[in-house]
Amino acid sequence: MIFKKFKITNEFGLHARPATSLVNVCMQFSCDITLCAFKKNVDFKSIMGVMSLGIYSGTCIEIKCDGYDEKEAIDTITKKIYELNLGEEV
Repeated sequence: MIFKKFKITNEFGLHARPATSLVNVCMQFSCDITLCAFKKNVDFKSIMGVMSLGIYSGTCIEIKCDGYDEKEAIDTITKKIYELNLGEEV
């Protein structure tokens, strides 16, 4: 298992459009990918799960990848977070 923590700095938080982009990235990988925020864990391949967290600006999140392609998954997700200007690694 591999994980990274981020602080969401985008003024609108993790809203629908970037959340959908991240879910689509996650769906490319076979490993289990979990998004953790507010002491809750959701499947990062589920847009409903991600949106249910209501992640706003200033929220610290953790992304966990577990499986065959976990390293590639976490690297790709990190790149996408920076590309979308959502936050920064902590």
